Amino acid sequence: MFTQVLSPAGPLWLTFVVAVIPLAVLLLLLPVLRRSAWIAAIIGSIVTFVIALWVWHMPFVEGIHSYLYGALTGAWAIDWITFWGVMIFNTLVITGMFERFRAWLVSVGTADVRIQTLLFAWAFGALLEGLVGFGYPWAFVAPILIALGIPELDSLRVAAIANNAPVSYGALGTPIIALAAVTGLPLLALSGSVGKVVALLAFLPPWILIYLVAGKRGLRDGWPLAIVASLGYIAGQLPVAVFVGPYLPDVAGAIVAFVVILLFTRVWRPASILGYGGVPLSEAQMAVHGDHKVTGGELLKIWLPFIILIMVVVAGTGPWSHLPAFKLFAAHVDAVSAVTGKTMSSAFLFTPFSGGTWILISWILITFVVGLKPAQYAEVFKRTFHQMWGALLVGFFIFGLAFVYNYSGMAGSLAYSLSRIGPWYILLAPVVGLIGVALSGSNTSTNAMFGTIQLMAGKLLNFPILLLPSLNSVGAEVGKPIAPQTASVGVSTTSYVRKEGTVIRYNFGWALVILGWLIIVGLFFYFVAPGAMML
Repeated sequence: MFTQVLSPAGPLWLTFVVAVIPLAVLLLLLPVLRRSAWIAAIIGSIVTFVIALWVWHMPFVEGIHSYLYGALTGAWAIDWITFWGVMIFNTLVITGMFERFRAWLVSVGTADVRIQTLLFAWAFGALLEGLVGFGYPWAFVAPILIALGIPELDSLRVAAIANNAPVSYGALGTPIIALAAVTGLPLLALSGSVGKVVALLAFLPPWILIYLVAGKRGLRDGWPLAIVASLGYIAGQLPVAVFVGPYLPDVAGAIVAFVVILLFTRVWRPASILGYGGVPLSEAQMAVHGDHKVTGGELLKIWLPFIILIMVVVAGTGPWSHLPAFKLFAAHVDAVSAVTGKTMSSAFLFTPFSGGTWILISWILITFVVGLKPAQYAEVFKRTFHQMWGALLVGFFIFGLAFVYNYSGMAGSLAYSLSRIGPWYILLAPVVGLIGVALSGSNTSTNAMFGTIQLMAGKLLNFPILLLPSLNSVGAEVGKPIAPQTASVGVSTTSYVRKEGTVIRYNFGWALVILGWLIIVGLFFYFVAPGAMML
């Protein structure tokens, strides 16, 4: 059995530098040279494999197996979910059901810009993130905000900041599934620990959103809206994350936030009805936003696709279901860890009833409910493949890279080097996640690359076992507003196409504010509530 070497380059600092080279290559290719993510993943894979062979003396055949098992894990555990999630989204778009949902949502919103922002950017954005992710919440939310009178650049910033909390569960839980795949930690436990961190993080963004669209005046009499919006999302997200799993926390959080905000604004309104910039609206301006009356049957039809998705996925993947654990095939290659001295594995498990399969079943049922015509099936497949082929390749190659990085011992060497910082590393763990998403544009890829490193560093420092992997995932979501890959999709429906740099600079300051809040949350779980991060 292959035994990893802790410092194969001699001095620990030199080993650290060599171990960082694959990450530096991704940094060069993605945000600097602006290469496509799938090309960067292929080149990064080659560089990682060569270094693993040459410096860490990984056996060639076992290394090939490790890469293959990782790539297959990415294809089945990640791509199989995201593809069918986007298929559902495109089905709703092509049949017009998504537009009907959006139009109803706009009609029930009041004229107050703060309520509009929380409904569309916070709740509706979380729903989009939960279904598809990949920057699409920006792309769909920003035009709505622009139509409501918010300037274009500000609309993009609002959409991006609102997108912070839900990213860890984006695209039907794929970032958490990726984190479980590379760390070997229980999926439900990771879902719960990340959910607890996200729940505390979610208290801040609604306050920022109100300030961004209505200033200090908007906060003075609109602060109850921020509390209600936060608690509404948390009330839906946290129980699902802790007790059901990672597939639907965003969807549940978004729906509960919708309902809570709408009900709250039926019984309470701010003293002044404000437009963008905190300017009071006239009676004529307010009269434009009358409620759109729909029958109970119409409203049910609008919501039915989401109800089907929730019911099928919860029934098939919840803790009461043993089907996701059923294996048709399993393969692994082992090594002795240089950090722990114990056996670690690169493994692929073919579990036919995993989350993606239940999402496929949901899609089939939804096509019947929304009346997808035979000719439209081909259109949905064509559009989804056109949108997703690059992301599907990234899922395949980035997991191969990550598995080799872990199997060869490079991840262990880097984790050991980082652990020399000592307990103060708790301050840097979220920053690592933020840097990772700035490199890759993907929370999923960030967890694949850094999840094991965070786990090993936490073990060496005797941190609660779930804490650093969770902070890595949530740190990545905080970095989304400044991730070039995400921004390139997010600006696609605005005039800022190929001007992502302007948008990223505009978002940067507030991203750092939220990062500071996340560091405080991390300190809370480390010093005050470590039990919440234990298995």
